[in-house]
Amino acid sequence: MSAYFFVKKEKNMMNKLALIFLAAFALFSTSTFAAGDAVKGKAKSITCIGCHGADGNSVVPTFPKLAGQSEGYLLKQLKDFKSRARIDTVMAGIVAPLSEADMANLAAYFATQKTSKGVPVSNALFKLGRTLYRGGKKKSGVTACIACHGPKGKGIPSAGFPALASQHAAYLSKQLKLFRQHSFNIQTGETLPSRTNDYEGMMINFTKNLTSKEINAIAAYISSGLE
Repeated sequence: MSAYFFVKKEKNMMNKLALIFLAAFALFSTSTFAAGDAVKGKAKSITCIGCHGADGNSVVPTFPKLAGQSEGYLLKQLKDFKSRARIDTVMAGIVAPLSEADMANLAAYFATQKTSKGVPVSNALFKLGRTLYRGGKKKSGVTACIACHGPKGKGIPSAGFPALASQHAAYLSKQLKLFRQHSFNIQTGETLPSRTNDYEGMMINFTKNLTSKEINAIAAYISSGLE
């Protein structure tokens, strides 16, 4: 009996991964990608330096690295901040005066920059994060991160799945917990800050059965560069 349930769980996990890749294909066939001017974006990026660094590699761990992120994903986030699909009071003020062309140019510029290396670590938290990133959490139906973000954390740009490798752990942890908070809000009736601008609720579903320790572990593994 136990063997039957193990096989059934494995099959369910594979079905979920298949659906993810089908979603990626659908996005590839319907998405409109950014076509910005990186030179103009560099000139416009002066307003971004204070938080994200001159080349998009922030030194403050609560601000994300933008360097090397896919152009399409960066443009989507800027548009989401502007439309309030993604809530952030600081970014709302930054994007308010930006035109569509400005946002496309900024996305193009930061996409051409090189992401700074993460800080390699090897401890219990790192090892737990590696296990979850590569294999998920089968007993709770948590899909492995590798399915959408790849073995090296480079993401799938054509599907809108972002690159994660070497991103700051503090930023990653905060974003994962914001996605999870949406599920908590539904369960409790609270209206605490959350994030819901993921495709078809994929990140909301991914995080809802993760503990804070597990989220921190995944963030630690990703921030190290996935070595």
